[in-house]
Amino acid sequence: MLQYTCYLIALGIDPGTALCGYGIVRATGDDYELVTCGAISTPPKTPLDQRLVKIHADLVELIREYQPDQAAIEKLFFARNITTAISVGHARGVAMLAVAQAKIPLTEYTPNEIKQAVSGYGGADKHQMQQMVRMLLHLDDVPKPDDAADAVAIAICHLQGARLRELIESQS
Repeated sequence: MLQYTCYLIALGIDPGTALCGYGIVRATGDDYELVTCGAISTPPKTPLDQRLVKIHADLVELIREYQPDQAAIEKLFFARNITTAISVGHARGVAMLAVAQAKIPLTEYTPNEIKQAVSGYGGADKHQMQQMVRMLLHLDDVPKPDDAADAVAIAICHLQGARLRELIESQS
């Protein structure tokens, strides 16, 4: 079992084919520290298969460089545009593959679970979430772009869950 009381590094992934957000957060005791965040960007006219190759390769490199202990990704829930949903599904697939190849445990969270864990309110809006991310990480500014801030929130959500799981296990 990983000892959360020491430290735990989580990779959060906000999948997308144009921008795939990532955030790596370290938990030390009750404190969180942003290790790195950003977005993997692919040019608009690039064929989908080449976009997916880039997303996979960049995530593999991030995992190699930062060696997260665990990873978390946003679940695909509902999309008005089926084309967008399929595209996000493809990005989720290659992101999940990169994590699985590295043998890192992966957890999926719905948007409401992420909002609840980070802000305490499952209906939080984007601005509220970004401000909570900024405050929890003691940052001067919200991570940019929005996809990176979302990925950081996913990592924080996972770390919050790890804290709860550790507390439950310690009481057993």
